[in-house]
Amino acid sequence: MKLFEDRVAAITGAGSGIGRALAVNLASRGAHLALSDIDEAGLAETVTMCEGHGVKVTSQRLDVADRDAIYTWADQVVADHERVNFIFNNAGVALAANIATMSDEDMHWLIDINLWGVINGTRAFLPHLEASGEGHVVNLSSVFGLISVPSQSAYNVAKFGVRGFTDTLRMELAIAGSPVSATTVHPGGVKTDIARSARVSGDVASLVGGNEEKARDGFDRIARTTADQAAKDILAAVERDRRRVVVGFDGKVIDLLSRLPAVVVQGMMVNVAKLGRRFSQRS
Repeated sequence: MKLFEDRVAAITGAGSGIGRALAVNLASRGAHLALSDIDEAGLAETVTMCEGHGVKVTSQRLDVADRDAIYTWADQVVADHERVNFIFNNAGVALAANIATMSDEDMHWLIDINLWGVINGTRAFLPHLEASGEGHVVNLSSVFGLISVPSQSAYNVAKFGVRGFTDTLRMELAIAGSPVSATTVHPGGVKTDIARSARVSGDVASLVGGNEEKARDGFDRIARTTADQAAKDILAAVERDRRRVVVGFDGKVIDLLSRLPAVVVQGMMVNVAKLGRRFSQRS
């Protein structure tokens, strides 16, 4: 699919960040929108930003951890718009916690949203995309779906899972001769609200002086890519029907890093973490 004009795009996590930027960019290109987010206030702001482009915009409060709600929303999108051509499974949360001390509740919270939300979003919309005659599944992984990082085990599980799931989907669609394709997105550090709403365990926070805000601020400082630029990169990849897109300069560096032997990458991660701990203890 080379054009977005007069197509229908469904986006999860559209209330802020990359999801909002995707919505605004798609509206400017003439795409009709079905937007969802658990944050109703943020979602309403996105709807307002997308109006005025002569496109139809619908919205729905949605918790992507709720499987039945996703399937209901997919059916509602088709009822409202008569078809759907794109699903952007973008909604996600963050968690910093060590494996030994992470709570079961936190682990399930992240995986239910970041992995099962993508799986169920894909499966709920796929029949509708195929019925439209042309469609595309766009699933947000992360650079943490390319390398593993200490304190990010749950996030790594989810994002590596999204990568494997979407790569497999792409191949199965090609084998079946489907009119639908799929792209996996691996953003690096993007300036969004995900760090602000992240859960940070006490043992991880202690590495940065016992302050959860310092842990969140650390991510904000290294995030260099804007949500708007990320959205443009993603849409360009969809237009070219790319299998995978890595977003941001840091993302590309990490992509290269992931190709090194595991002993090199993991050793580097351990040394960086130890150095960070010593620095935090002195400050």
